[in-house]
Amino acid sequence: MAEAALAVSGLVRRFGATRALSGVDLTVPAGSAFGLLGPNGAGKSTLVRIVLGFLPADEGDARIFGRPAAWRTAREGVGFLPERFAYPGWLTGLELLAHHARLLGYRAGEARREALRQLERVGLAEAARRRIRGYSKGMQQRLGIALSLVGGPRLLVWDEPTSALDPLGRVLVRDLMLEERRRGATVFLNSHLLGEVERVCDRVAVIDRGRVLREGPLGDLLLARLRLVVEAEPVGDELVRELGRWGRVLRAEGAGSRRIEMEVGEREAVAEVARLLTSAGARLYRLEPRGESLEEFFLEALRDAAASGARAPGEGL
Repeated sequence: MAEAALAVSGLVRRFGATRALSGVDLTVPAGSAFGLLGPNGAGKSTLVRIVLGFLPADEGDARIFGRPAAWRTAREGVGFLPERFAYPGWLTGLELLAHHARLLGYRAGEARREALRQLERVGLAEAARRRIRGYSKGMQQRLGIALSLVGGPRLLVWDEPTSALDPLGRVLVRDLMLEERRRGATVFLNSHLLGEVERVCDRVAVIDRGRVLREGPLGDLLLARLRLVVEAEPVGDELVRELGRWGRVLRAEGAGSRRIEMEVGEREAVAEVARLLTSAGARLYRLEPRGESLEEFFLEALRDAAASGARAPGEGL
C-alpha cells in the first residue's frame, strides 16, 4: 500500500453516554480519492473534526502523513472545505483568498496571484472583486473549494463539496479532483451523493454508529457480490438447479429459452457457468456480469450491520 496520507487507529470519542466513534481504524493512501460514506449520525463529522484537530480523541491515534494530527505542522498541508461555512460578507472573494495565502507565507503580490489563480479554477474570476455578501449559495460553495486549494495542499478534506452546486458545478468538482490527483494530492471526500463518489473515488469506507462496516478499493467492493445475467436455450429446470452450484439463482424466466439472473461470489464462477451451459448443449446468447452499484453496496452494508446487531444503542454522532 502507498504511504498513508491519513491513518486512524482505535479511534474512540464519547459525548456523555453516546459513543460517536467506537474504535475506528482507517487508512487513506497518499494520492488516492477516498470516499467516506454513512447515514446521518454515523460519526463522519466527528471523525473529520478529530483529524483536523478541532476535537481530541478519548482513545486511539490519528496521523497525517505520519505526524500526529493534533500537531499544527501536520495540518499545514491540509486544505479543508467544511459542510457549513460563513465568510465575512464585507470582503471580496479575492481579499478572502489573498488573506489566507498571506497566512500561508505568501508575499502580498504572490498571495494576490495565487488567489486569482484559484478563483479562476472554480469559475469565479469575474466575481473576484465582488463582495461575498452578494454571492449566491453555489458561488459561496465554489469559493470554499477555491479557499481549500490555496497553497497546493497535499491532503484535501472536502465535506459535501457538491452541495448547492448545479450539474455544471459538479462536473467542475470532478475535474478539480482529477487535476489535484495528477498533481499528487490526496482527496478525502465526505458526501451523501453516492453517484458522485462512485464516479471519482477509488477507495471508500462505510461507517455507521461510529464503526467502519466496509472499507477497501471501490472496484473490489462492488464486485464482491457479482450479478450475472444469462440468456440461453434450451435450458430446463434441472440445468437451472445445476447452475446453483456456482451461485444463487435469483430469477429464471421463460421455458426452454431462459433468462436467468444469478448472484455469484467470484469472477471465476462466470466462466464455470458458461462451461456448464455449453457442455449441456445450450446455445449461449448473453452472459453479462454486473457489479453492484455503490448505492446497492451501501444499503447492503447497513442491512448486514443491522442484521448482525452491530448497530448498538447509544453509538454514533
